[in-house]
Amino acid sequence: MASMITLVDDDQNILASVSMALESEGFDVRTFTDGASALEGMSENPGDLAVLDIKMPRMDGMELLRRLREKQSLPVIFLTSKDDEIDEMLGLKMGADDYIKKPFSQRLLIERIKTILRRMEAIKKVKSDDEDDGGIIIRGRLKIDPVRHICDWDGNDVKLTVTEFLILQALVQHPGHVKSRDQLMDVAYNDDIYVDDRTIDSHIKRLRKKFRKADDTFDGIETLYGVGYRYSES
Repeated sequence: MASMITLVDDDQNILASVSMALESEGFDVRTFTDGASALEGMSENPGDLAVLDIKMPRMDGMELLRRLREKQSLPVIFLTSKDDEIDEMLGLKMGADDYIKKPFSQRLLIERIKTILRRMEAIKKVKSDDEDDGGIIIRGRLKIDPVRHICDWDGNDVKLTVTEFLILQALVQHPGHVKSRDQLMDVAYNDDIYVDDRTIDSHIKRLRKKFRKADDTFDGIETLYGVGYRYSES
């Protein structure tokens, strides 16, 4: 079954050209020209991945992402202005999985989409050290189920993006072991996609924020300055 990609942009030329390129790769595509109509259309069927422009009429991409994250954890790629670094970092902090700058190569966007979808499949197929328990990983008050993409802290559901889930999973596989930023980049991104240290840092900050929403005493993800991160069971 083909993956459904949702494109949201107020530029009709982008919608038309990217739709054609994605359909030629075997994807199903639907398009919206503003965030409000996209939110309505995605409420019943969010699809498998969304590509959102940040600056749109009626409802911008940031607000659309915020609304989507209230109910859904589907992967999101932001389209940002060429030099708008603030948009990029804010988007990551809000829970976007990736971003790409305009003007962009359609081939690059397609590769980013394929990469994230492969990562979703990796989450479903992963075999952990806890295979006897169906792949579920339990570390103290934390329980994650890679097959169902479920994360639970002390009985409270913690909704994570694909990227956040992969990073957390890498950390909790071996509690107390330090993972460098480069190692976490390898887990979350393909070698052909460049991301810098601050991207991983943004995902870590987002993870902590989500866990502290469930438990304001959460301190399970430790920073070792100049080295990386590790998960400590509590």
